[in-house]
Amino acid sequence: MAGDIRLIVQGDDFGMCHAVNVGTLRAYQEGILTQASTMAACPWFTEAAALARSSGIPLGVHQTLTCEWDYLRWRPLTDGPSLVGADGTFFRTVAEARASITRQDAVRELSAQVAKFAAEGLDIHYLDVHMGESAPDAYDEIASAAGKPYIYGPVESRRFASIEILSDRDAATKKPWMLAYLAGLTPGVHLLVTHCAVAEPELAALTAPGTETYRWAEEYRLSDQAIVTDPEIRKTIENEGINLVSMRNAFTD
Repeated sequence: MAGDIRLIVQGDDFGMCHAVNVGTLRAYQEGILTQASTMAACPWFTEAAALARSSGIPLGVHQTLTCEWDYLRWRPLTDGPSLVGADGTFFRTVAEARASITRQDAVRELSAQVAKFAAEGLDIHYLDVHMGESAPDAYDEIASAAGKPYIYGPVESRRFASIEILSDRDAATKKPWMLAYLAGLTPGVHLLVTHCAVAEPELAALTAPGTETYRWAEEYRLSDQAIVTDPEIRKTIENEGINLVSMRNAFTD
């Protein structure tokens, strides 16, 4: 209805590893998570697909052309030579990927990622992007072919009253920030992006200490998990009259 506050709480990287899969599902079933951006090129996608079928969690395609970790490396689904570095896996940064990837290879790869969802019998409700736009010209084409919104595109992103990321904050500041964020939401559809995971040894083993992505491996994910499953956070959402929605129903009256 016009004038109400609608909040999408999104969990990124579903399918990346087992710890992320378990955390994302738990955040959906026991917390405030409302949808999951899912990585078809990653090694644990098959488990994520099975969990999605059994739980009904709304899914988006987390379009993936990069792999940021030192020790967890994944390859494209297709054989486009511009997609990979010397080791045959995706580039580690968006800048490296953007300097190499051709539009043709990107479109073919991202189309294959969408097709993998269909092969698992999964419904797609939106598309977004992992880390950043490595092939800016390709994303709108893929979304148009899929008939689904690309939520970070120039048209779709304007439909949101706000887009925020919970993850890259110190753990001690997340709950105060979240409470203030919820209290300040205005009428419209808001998107809050999180990265959830449960404590498993694999998280700490993703990358070497001191690297640029180190805090994203375990620290940010475990603290996000704590926030989205915190009973006080859910109670605040109820008290503020905020409606939890997903892209499946966010823009319907």
